[in-house]
Amino acid sequence: MAYQFDFLSTFDYSDVLVKGVLTTVELIAIGGVLGVAVGIFGAWARTQGPGWLKPIVSGYVEIIRNTPFLVQLFFIFFGLPSLDVHISEIQAAILAMVINLGAYGTEIIRAGVQAIPRGQIEAAASLSMSRMQIFRHIILRPALQKIWPALSSQVVIVMLGSAVCSQIAVEELSFAANFIQGRNFRAFEAYIVATLIYLVLAILLRQVLRLIGQNFIIARRNA
Repeated sequence: MAYQFDFLSTFDYSDVLVKGVLTTVELIAIGGVLGVAVGIFGAWARTQGPGWLKPIVSGYVEIIRNTPFLVQLFFIFFGLPSLDVHISEIQAAILAMVINLGAYGTEIIRAGVQAIPRGQIEAAASLSMSRMQIFRHIILRPALQKIWPALSSQVVIVMLGSAVCSQIAVEELSFAANFIQGRNFRAFEAYIVATLIYLVLAILLRQVLRLIGQNFIIARRNA
């Protein structure tokens, strides 16, 4: 017997889908901004920071980049309460995303920082600019321009990886799909809809990040 598709039964739970989409957007909006900020700090620490800080940041990067995101999420959500640190499911998800993106972002941004010509930095130093001013105005912006496509791709990867946050009962998009198929027993339709929504979200996120990248270039040219 041929399978009869019934997508209407999935959209009967449109309120659940909308909540899942909004939660996913919230996760990547907060986690993305804070994760990139952590990546910038990590890149500064590894290239311009004090000697005692470099091995700490290097250790953090190696640990996060060589362990699964799901294990990191479980460690935060189930492990921190053992230390009497209690946070909600969505707070744990955001923290895990920030830590994960921060580690990958550190290495991506560091590659851009190291690509800045040494003479450009020395010229800025000859103008009596402070180390922080040099990093902010001479190094960081050109570095971000160089690595923005790679960093944008990593942000999208983290957004897609947020699907595993349903494992700690965060009511994001994959949680919504699991909930719907558990009610109408239409797993195929529920996951097709979720897949298409993730595809749309990824495309939209790439476009938003591309516009942000263009603004970096425009600001640089007008500076």
